[in-house]
Amino acid sequence: MRRTSRRLALTWAAVALAVVVLTGSPGFAKPVELTIVHFNDLDRMGESRGQGGVARLAAVVRSERARRANVLVTFAGDAISPSLMSAIDKGAHMIELLNQVGLTAMAIGNHEYDFGPEVARQRFSEAAFPVLGANNIDPDGKIIEGARASIMVEVGRFKVGIFGLTTVGTAVKSLPGNITFAPVVETAAAQAKRLRAAGANLVVALAHTDIAEDEALLRQEAVDLLLSGDDHRLRLDYDGRMLFAESGQQADWVTVIDLTLDEVESRGRKRFVWSPAFRAVHTGRVTPDPELAASVRAYQTRLSRALDIEIGTTETELDSRRAMVRTRETAVGNLVADAMRLAVGADVALTNGGGIRADRVYPPGTTLTRRDVLSELPFGNKTVLLELSGAELRTALENGFSGIEKTAGRFPQVSGIEVVYDPRRPAGKRVIEVRRGGVPLDPNAKYTVATNDFMARGGDGYRVLASRRRLIDARAGKLMATQVIDYITARRVVAPRVEGRLRTLE
Repeated sequence: MRRTSRRLALTWAAVALAVVVLTGSPGFAKPVELTIVHFNDLDRMGESRGQGGVARLAAVVRSERARRANVLVTFAGDAISPSLMSAIDKGAHMIELLNQVGLTAMAIGNHEYDFGPEVARQRFSEAAFPVLGANNIDPDGKIIEGARASIMVEVGRFKVGIFGLTTVGTAVKSLPGNITFAPVVETAAAQAKRLRAAGANLVVALAHTDIAEDEALLRQEAVDLLLSGDDHRLRLDYDGRMLFAESGQQADWVTVIDLTLDEVESRGRKRFVWSPAFRAVHTGRVTPDPELAASVRAYQTRLSRALDIEIGTTETELDSRRAMVRTRETAVGNLVADAMRLAVGADVALTNGGGIRADRVYPPGTTLTRRDVLSELPFGNKTVLLELSGAELRTALENGFSGIEKTAGRFPQVSGIEVVYDPRRPAGKRVIEVRRGGVPLDPNAKYTVATNDFMARGGDGYRVLASRRRLIDARAGKLMATQVIDYITARRVVAPRVEGRLRTLE
């Protein structure tokens, strides 16, 4: 993407930005005003710390619709998981709430596949708005059922074409089954060409894509607007030719883009032109929409009845902050891994730190509830039991440590083994030593390993687990969260500690 002095970047200290609006020549029809309200990565229905959530999002949408006649509402995906309620209804509540907001279109995010492709299809069928995923391909070479590649929206005398993209990393991040993901750049080129040929004046990519994919799409310049998600960043860029927007997460911020669509005369011919003005709205400054707030309260009441039940107390601090569970041994990781290992009688337990999600600290003496456990383990994963050789287990651990500098979710939390590793060494060569019961791991011996069904399918890069023998498969497995609840309930008091299961080389 060309970088010029006109490039505008919006950071978390957001300010309103605008550029000069182009005006048509005398005799031309008046310019058409269009507003796009954009958000992404919203799986939490309620607000947190006085911001975010569906009701505050709806208030922004309502305000913009009152201000302008032409308003499009775009959502760049990740709705049905992970959340407390999704562990109960697999995300149906979020689709129902978004139906009330009234979207123009939603892109498919990786978390739409957390419960598998059949649940994804069901949720898409429940949406009252178009679900877009041009590169989500089923075994017959078609777009996944319930979704479509694109839509064309008429705005006054102009047409806006919108197509959807999903990060190819979904194959590793989630459980898409036999759904595959075509490369985003090639898909964008084909979709933009098709939409322009069909008469689109303005082409929009609604994309749940990671940073590298975003940058590739920006360099490509096949579209006019790239409205993205996945990275949880608040970012607005405009270089005079192409606009990029991403709105953080959980509707804490909502991006509002005012566009002027017009025609100017050039060499005796009419030429379409557009110009933006844009701003980020912090939803902590808006009053929640009362109807959506009432719907959220009804779901929260239902949720509380199921979850607000005390199960035990922790004598030690539990720290599930993202930067902790994805980079080091943690007491909460040990608690989860121990519960998994004991539940299935495994030699070893291995789970990914990225699956521990509540991002909070529980002080010593905290009374734990079912809600706490499901907040930490919201994906509905099951514990499976595999048989691995010592060499295969070591390979799995190498994968776990391979993304530590990126705070990758694959970082391992373990039970039943002690590992020494060196994060300074190249990825794939970081494991120095693995012991079980004080004895070095035998590369030829067989070990039973408890893990979650996501990792067992090769998720988070754990491909070595995908073809290993199942002693307990996902169909027979029990929910990880249930095993942790049972573990705490049986003991009433737990005291997990960091005890040297994972040690860096001195």
